[in-house]
Amino acid sequence: MNQQNYHCSITANITAGKAAEGINNVAGWWTTNIEGSSEKLSDVFTVRFSETFVTFKIVEAVTGQKTVWLVTDCYLHWLADKQEWNGTKISFEISAKGNSTQVDFTHIGLVPEAECYGTCVKGWDFFIKQSLFKLLNDGKGLPEVPKMERAVAQ
Repeated sequence: MNQQNYHCSITANITAGKAAEGINNVAGWWTTNIEGSSEKLSDVFTVRFSETFVTFKIVEAVTGQKTVWLVTDCYLHWLADKQEWNGTKISFEISAKGNSTQVDFTHIGLVPEAECYGTCVKGWDFFIKQSLFKLLNDGKGLPEVPKMERAVAQ
């Protein structure tokens, strides 16, 4: 069986170092509901979306080139296997392309056979191709903001 991990690429008109800073700013493009640190090797952080949470450990970090997060715990409330992401990895590979920087995103273990594949692909498509893209190119992403935070901000 040929398992294909979810993968997408975006390009930004910034340096590789700035791209890495943007990726590490998880609250700037994914969700503002984050606990812990997401900046350097061995950092542990948890993102929350209502009942859902995912805890990551940064297991590889090459400044301006690559960052890999390992899912160490999760609860995906809408799935039969609520821990389907456990043991999967999120990889960001950064490379210079002329005056631009390309970010290759791969969710290693998110394959078409996975229960959440369709829903998770839609989520990653939004958060990488739109939100992270906007953060890197425009300086402001489109992270998920919990309802309570939205109410306070209004």
